[in-house]
Amino acid sequence: MPKIWTVSELVSQIGQVLQDRVDLQNCWISGELSNFKNHRASGHWYFTLKDELSSLKGVMFKSRSERVRFVPTDGLKVMIRGNIRMYEREGTIQFYAEEMEPSGLGQLYLAFEQLKKKLAEEGLFDPLAKKEIPRFPRRIGIVTSPTGAAIRDIINIMGRRNPGMSWILAPSAVQGEAAPRELAQAISRLNRYGTVDVIIIGRGGGSLEELWAFNTEVVARAIAASVIPIISAVGHETDVTISDYVADLRAPTPSAAAELAVPILQDLQFHVAQLSVLLQGGMAMLIERKRKILEGIANKGPLKDPFWRIDQNRQRLDTLQMRLQESMTRFLADKNGILNLLTAKLDLLSPLAILGRGYSLTYDAEGILLRSASQVELQEQIQIRLGEGTLRCQVLKKEINP
Repeated sequence: MPKIWTVSELVSQIGQVLQDRVDLQNCWISGELSNFKNHRASGHWYFTLKDELSSLKGVMFKSRSERVRFVPTDGLKVMIRGNIRMYEREGTIQFYAEEMEPSGLGQLYLAFEQLKKKLAEEGLFDPLAKKEIPRFPRRIGIVTSPTGAAIRDIINIMGRRNPGMSWILAPSAVQGEAAPRELAQAISRLNRYGTVDVIIIGRGGGSLEELWAFNTEVVARAIAASVIPIISAVGHETDVTISDYVADLRAPTPSAAAELAVPILQDLQFHVAQLSVLLQGGMAMLIERKRKILEGIANKGPLKDPFWRIDQNRQRLDTLQMRLQESMTRFLADKNGILNLLTAKLDLLSPLAILGRGYSLTYDAEGILLRSASQVELQEQIQIRLGEGTLRCQVLKKEINP
């Protein structure tokens, strides 16, 4: 009687057979990706690899997928290195991927194009977002390796163009796994430092792999976030990186970046001298023009004979003085006439005028006007006011009219 296998026994046996096939371990397989899923919680990739006739399920765990420099998508033809094994839980044959590369197109080039497209859609390459490089910087910030050829080239060019130019180096690795993070941190440090007018970031030439730090998203976003204008100078003239697209200005080499950032001191001095000559000439012309205008004004009207204006004002003052005197004379004459009239009226009403006609006023010893004989007693002293003079009398007799 033939052996009766359990499902798990048979699946395990098939899996063992697959593992024993050396040619199915660490092998390369090509095909087209489909049903690609990035399990973001775990970082594992799940996909199906197919051609015109068949399909095969595959998985790439996080520890391997992190090393892939492009983003897999459905329909992309790839070459994958890995192992054929049995997924015993479901009883299916599955390809466990260790390495993945685009078929017919370099992995780095594909990653470059994918990141370039992504950042362009976000507007990081927009010319309107570029900051203007200052014409007369006071201090240059440099982000590069302190031991590379790029820093020496930049310093030499700056020294020839303007020996007094101030600069500061923010050292960073320019290749290797740590380079992208260090480059981004160096840009951030210079922005926090705050006294840098323009930043040069770059390195000398190299292979695509050696320049790859400048094609990473973290460096691109650090350049875009910088408030200080940045000149990208990576590799040779034919080398183009993502940093070149994001930066405010691209220089073909580090030396060219120094030439773009630092004006020649002698040219500046010559330009200043020219401006000084133009300024002095312009001021002389302006002064001469104003002098002629002033002479023209001085030869006209009052400025030509200033005493004429004084004489005119003196004559006018005399005229006003005579008018004032005449007016005051007429005013006083009128007021005197009115005063005389009022005086005459007052004289008519004055008691003194009545006394002048022969009447008199009688007062007792205390100066009270007497209106009746009953107000005094016999032998009492009285005063009589006449038109001219006063009499002091004594009452000898009094009569009271009935």
